[in-house]
Amino acid sequence: RPPAPTPAPQANRAPQNGFGPIGWLRGEIDRLFDDFGWPGSIFNFPQRTVAPVPAMELVDGEKEYCLSVELPGMTDKDVEISVAAGVLTISGEKQEESERKDNGYLLSERRYGRFKRQIALPSDVAADSIKARFEKGVLELTLAKDKRAQKDVQKIPIES
Repeated sequence: RPPAPTPAPQANRAPQNGFGPIGWLRGEIDRLFDDFGWPGSIFNFPQRTVAPVPAMELVDGEKEYCLSVELPGMTDKDVEISVAAGVLTISGEKQEESERKDNGYLLSERRYGRFKRQIALPSDVAADSIKARFEKGVLELTLAKDKRAQKDVQKIPIES
């Protein structure tokens, strides 16, 4: 009798739950989140509430950095910006309620979410000259560069 073939490592096998490659992918994504300290499946939506995370873009210009933050449905009154110890904090809360009466029925909807993003500022940002503008759901921050901080950059030679 020939020896039985050795099974493939568990990580490379599709689970036996009938979902095939999709089940395997789901397992891999769950394992990735477990590695970052988020236990359980991200696919069990009713069990967890995920705070909205606004999209951000930082562009390095010649004299300043430009940071854009997408905050659809929010106004400048919903957002707070602060700087402490070289860390820029942008936080806010969106609250939206609507009621509609139609043919004897009442439809009431509420949407809300709170977010907080913290960004370590580049060392050459002049924190006292940061300017913010909010227009059409986009927060734009202008982070001026401090010329003195740019001069303090030292090149480090590499020995071989």
